[in-house]
Amino acid sequence: MVRNMTGDQARIRDEFVQRSIGPFDSIRPLEGDASTREYFRVHQGNSTFIVCYDNALKGNTAETYPFLLVQKLLHRHKIPVPEILFTDSEVGLLIENDCGDLLLEQYNTAASHEDRMAHYAGLLDILVRMQSIPSDGSLPFTLSFDVEKLMFEFNFFITHALEGYFGCTGVEVKQELHDEFLRISMELYRPEYFVFTHRDFHSRNVLVHQGRVVIIDFQDARLGLPQYDLVSILRDSYYSLPRVDMDLLKQRYYLRSKEAGVHSMNPDEFDYYFDLMAFQRNIKALGTFAYQVRHFGREKFSKYIIPTLAYLHDYCACRPILKRSWELLSAAVGELR
Repeated sequence: MVRNMTGDQARIRDEFVQRSIGPFDSIRPLEGDASTREYFRVHQGNSTFIVCYDNALKGNTAETYPFLLVQKLLHRHKIPVPEILFTDSEVGLLIENDCGDLLLEQYNTAASHEDRMAHYAGLLDILVRMQSIPSDGSLPFTLSFDVEKLMFEFNFFITHALEGYFGCTGVEVKQELHDEFLRISMELYRPEYFVFTHRDFHSRNVLVHQGRVVIIDFQDARLGLPQYDLVSILRDSYYSLPRVDMDLLKQRYYLRSKEAGVHSMNPDEFDYYFDLMAFQRNIKALGTFAYQVRHFGREKFSKYIIPTLAYLHDYCACRPILKRSWELLSAAVGELR
């Protein structure tokens, strides 16, 4: 993420804002996460707007910039996402309506159990609607969680978490784990079941604004198993749902999604892919957290590593295909023991 704009960059940003919405009172930077983009809040009287700087926007258009493509697709299908008000691809800037700062992660800590479950139920209904969006043959439907993509994420974990963060340098262990990950990736490659996938559908990419949820950070969408986004929100590294709540929400999603025609899996098949997908998704998250800590010094991500590791045993204990991966990880990562 661009943490400190140069004087020229700030001037270009301010000129873009004034050109788009007119005179304004102030611009304040917003705290970043693991994103490559930089965000600011603009104050104009009683109104506020969000400005985003993204170097990847430069030289692109609404037809080639993934964020705008996916936003347009989701907005067209009435998925609650921020509205894009102005863009300038020459300087990599855009303005969105302001949906506040309250993440679902933060909302959960203060909400009553009834309100929290209501928001999750509504969120899963939105997920079913997203997954029901038909492919039109363009981005994001030209991308998928194929074996190559799944293995990229698995290998990212081996490099940045297993070796870089936990200090496991044994060549044989890493090679055998790679082979096990490949087996799992091949099992997860079921294009006949693929649907629209947000890819980072967790509690830090959902805002709670004026009593409703708003979906953000959707630019990496692609095709994948319906379980991918489901495990992202129910087996969330940032907020751990009580097991009984997770099971209730999972069952609710299964019934709603099957009724909507998102998939035709029976309960056993659905649970099988849920567990394998949850394992892969959590392993991917561990690689991301380790990378953020080691390469960018963002220590705040360290606290999510242990809760994510804690998920793994449940999947591995009931799925034979995950048994050897568990044994290798347990031997290499002390926290699992």
